[in-house]
Amino acid sequence: MSKSFELLEKYWGHTSFRPLQEEIIEASIYGKDVFALLPTGGGKSVCFQIPGLAREGITIVVTPLIALMNDQVEQLEKKGIRAQMISSLQSFREIDTLLDNAKFGAFDFLYISPERIQTKLFIERFKQMQVALIVVDEAHCISEWGHDFRPTYLEISKLREIHPEVPIMALTATATTFVKNEICEKLKLNQPLEFEASFKRSNLSYEIKEVVVKEQTILNWVSKFPQLSGIIYCQTRKSVKDLANFLISNKINCGIYHGGLDGDQRKKMMDQWMNDQVPLMIATNAFGMGIDKPNVRYIIHYEFPMNLEAYFQEAGRAGRDGKEARTFVLFSEKDIERNDYLIDKKSPDISVIKSTLRALYNFLKLAIGSGKGETFSFSLSEFCSNFKLDIVETFESLKILEMNGDLHFDEGSYAPTRMKFSVNNKLVYSFQIKYDKVSPIIQYITRNSPGIFENFCVINEKKIVEKLKISLQEVQNQLKFLEQNGIIDINWSNSLPKVTFLHERLPDDYIRLTPEVYQLRKERAIHRWEKAKDYLLLPHCREQFMLAYFGQDSVPCGKCDYCKSTSLVSLSKKLVVESIIKLLSEKSYSLQMLYDELNTISPHSIDEAIHHLTLEELIDYSHPYYSLHHKS
Repeated sequence: MSKSFELLEKYWGHTSFRPLQEEIIEASIYGKDVFALLPTGGGKSVCFQIPGLAREGITIVVTPLIALMNDQVEQLEKKGIRAQMISSLQSFREIDTLLDNAKFGAFDFLYISPERIQTKLFIERFKQMQVALIVVDEAHCISEWGHDFRPTYLEISKLREIHPEVPIMALTATATTFVKNEICEKLKLNQPLEFEASFKRSNLSYEIKEVVVKEQTILNWVSKFPQLSGIIYCQTRKSVKDLANFLISNKINCGIYHGGLDGDQRKKMMDQWMNDQVPLMIATNAFGMGIDKPNVRYIIHYEFPMNLEAYFQEAGRAGRDGKEARTFVLFSEKDIERNDYLIDKKSPDISVIKSTLRALYNFLKLAIGSGKGETFSFSLSEFCSNFKLDIVETFESLKILEMNGDLHFDEGSYAPTRMKFSVNNKLVYSFQIKYDKVSPIIQYITRNSPGIFENFCVINEKKIVEKLKISLQEVQNQLKFLEQNGIIDINWSNSLPKVTFLHERLPDDYIRLTPEVYQLRKERAIHRWEKAKDYLLLPHCREQFMLAYFGQDSVPCGKCDYCKSTSLVSLSKKLVVESIIKLLSEKSYSLQMLYDELNTISPHSIDEAIHHLTLEELIDYSHPYYSLHHKS
């Protein structure tokens, strides 16, 4: 048995790989640079985790997704694999400690956000590490035409200059042909072996429905199938809340998930959905990373995202078990108008962008010459309110400043409370004797957080509340007391947006916006949205269009709304006409009632038949009902 199969069975309990996994893993184990394009659910993490274990040294995983870092570190630790993460959510002291431990071989995997790899602190320690593998996850972020370009990703190639002998693996779930080529070029991959899985999901149907009253359409669907596991994606938190309130008021069992929930709320919602206690989740795109629920039978897009990359990832979370699943897009003319408006908002005036940066410096009380490498949490709504800024323009200004290389803007990721003891075990014990009030909380933490004297560990305040039978306020007061007395270092939980400044504050006259960045952001957004509109509005096989967008050839799927309608056109018109006449011989029907009753026939075919019957004066129409024509 090969090393890769041994590790797969030992840590994951499987005896066979998914398509392409074995080839990717073997190439990486033997030191080859690898580019892998694996769609959502293709098992990307195993592709680098097994080579990371097989090769000597530490594996560095660069990823912008803090939620994914947390999830993968937790999963690896459960398997007994040593893993840690570094992100903008941590203090300098915590990062310093982690990097020291990494330098001395304390971890098998170190997950790190892209803005942290360019700091002097990281670079100096990285030079001293024995590195097994460098992994670039979400590699499309390095491409200016990728759907989530991050300038900080351009710094990754510098890691190769420090350790030129270390292989690099680049992975992404969505990339056009142009983006694939740009990834390999900008990462300076050396004759990479390229692996690309087919994006075709033969068990999925991609269906588009133009509707006016979306809420009622959704209610009709979920009422018919109350036990099926599903996800409804919305583009805003407000839409999530409004739709959930509507469905709950109609006795539909559903949960909600968005970036404004705290960690405990998210975990509770996720657990209930994963365990099928709540079959339906209504969510923003915050819901998705790390999800691997096999039995999702449908996904509905209440609002369409602004590019096909996001849509394909979200729709791809259905039918992971290989069984039939359906995906629906509900849209109206208002959705098209809304996204057209948002595209226009993606380019605020240059004066607005500069004033936003100046206001942010002032809001965070940063003096000229300070701020480089520092991370701040801040309330976007409070910031906009204080400086009387438009929230959409402000958000877009911050994203442009990110592309310009001034800062890294994290829209809001929940960070749990993390702490470590800053003194040794003996001094902690002495402190317990002196202050017996805090002895129970110290005992609980030391027993339940192995390694807390060496590393920062996640602390769950609510579990402490349950165990010690004290209030949450008292738990926080005791932890603050320990912090004030120098016993612990602690980073408190929060879910606010965060900004990391990539250089010191410059005088206002020195602020420079690269014209290419300013224009490019809008051009890319317009290009992707125009393609998404074509997908929604033009007559074609949905799957064939989407695969062509990602550079793959295919034949019509036969399952999407377009394929069904074109195949049904070939049905005998006489049969459709006879079916309608038979129904109307019994009672009058509205058009929607006919659609519902004749649901195996396309609405287009029904419309054609109605038109024919009306012209021939075989049926009459009296709003909103059709009935058989009765001769006077």
